[in-house]
Amino acid sequence: MFVIDPQKHAIEEWRSGVQTRMIVSAMTASQQLCLFEQWCAPGAGAPTHSHTVEEVLTVLAGEGEFWIEDDHVFASRGQSVVIPARHRHGFRNTKSTQLHVQAVLAAPIFEAWRGDDKGSVSHWSGQNRGG
Repeated sequence: MFVIDPQKHAIEEWRSGVQTRMIVSAMTASQQLCLFEQWCAPGAGAPTHSHTVEEVLTVLAGEGEFWIEDDHVFASRGQSVVIPARHRHGFRNTKSTQLHVQAVLAAPIFEAWRGDDKGSVSHWSGQNRGG
């Protein structure tokens, strides 16, 4: 057992308008989970993508539009969206204030497939992040 202090983890810009802090991952000795926070500027979020594992997105502040395939919902502070493995999904900030989201994936390394013609993948292991 050990304690993780998220304040000691760097905040990275994964996309324009999206700041990310990885809290739990393979780099913190996790073997089955990845947990991170994202702060999204108005209009920003995550483009449509998929994971091979289940994901839970919890809104900590603000409001966003979330989609899984063609199904769209709005979620606000305190609400969570459960995304089944291998389903195309994404989200965006729909308000003029910042959207703060916590994400939990059932894998210690973040991988996301965009589903474009090139099979693009984003990968974060804690030592590098590509995509």
